[in-house]
Amino acid sequence: MSNPNPIGIFDSGVGGISVMKEIRHLLPAEDIIYYADSAHCPYGTKDPAFIRRRIEKVTGFLTGFKVKIIVAACNTASIAGLDFLRQVFPLPIVGMEPAVKPAASITQNGKVGVMATGVTLAGDRFHSLVSRFAGNTEIITVPCPGLVERVESGLINDPETERLLRKFLDPLLSSGVDTVVLGCTHYPLLRPLVELIMGPDITVLDTGNAVARRVAQVLTEDNLLKDNAGCSREMFFTSGNPDTVGRAISILWDSPDAEEVKHEKL
Repeated sequence: MSNPNPIGIFDSGVGGISVMKEIRHLLPAEDIIYYADSAHCPYGTKDPAFIRRRIEKVTGFLTGFKVKIIVAACNTASIAGLDFLRQVFPLPIVGMEPAVKPAASITQNGKVGVMATGVTLAGDRFHSLVSRFAGNTEIITVPCPGLVERVESGLINDPETERLLRKFLDPLLSSGVDTVVLGCTHYPLLRPLVELIMGPDITVLDTGNAVARRVAQVLTEDNLLKDNAGCSREMFFTSGNPDTVGRAISILWDSPDAEEVKHEKL
């Protein structure tokens, strides 16, 4: 049984493209609709109640396209409002959480660094994640204000971006971590730079692939996969400036078609 309806993905901005890439790789036949709430980015500096109001509006917009599943491709949104969304909308919703569990399982010296937004690190879901899965692992958290904005502007390989990263990563290097978790979907887009700064002996993790596998699992179990026949397509919407967002997405998605971003103020 086939379901041709699209997958809906949202993020506070363009960071969720890192997750969308993993989903596209794993599910090449699926149509995808992506919403970047760039007018309200970053979520990481906002009040959780505000974030819940925004993601309810965005999810409502995506359901207007009869999406068969929602992917909250944003750690901050998932921490602040994933349970809330599942209470409001009667369709499968897959969220994000920092890769604390896999990091704790692979660390050799028991020291793991987590880069994330302030809202993510302060959230009950994150503290529950650490208490359930970190065990005796020392979790060293680093809020990273400013990084999301650099990615939103497409400034991936930029001297100021590298300066900011070094500022945030220096405490992790000094602490002797052997594993670093990228706890925001914007950060995997900076992964080559993170790995360069941290060096070859430190493992860098994110959850994009795990989320893609979870999406595939849910669609398979619920008989919602699309047939392989025909071409897949993507649609991009934003609450922000479509020209600015389009330029960033075309860089991150590596497709000139991605510049066709429609403005949808919610």
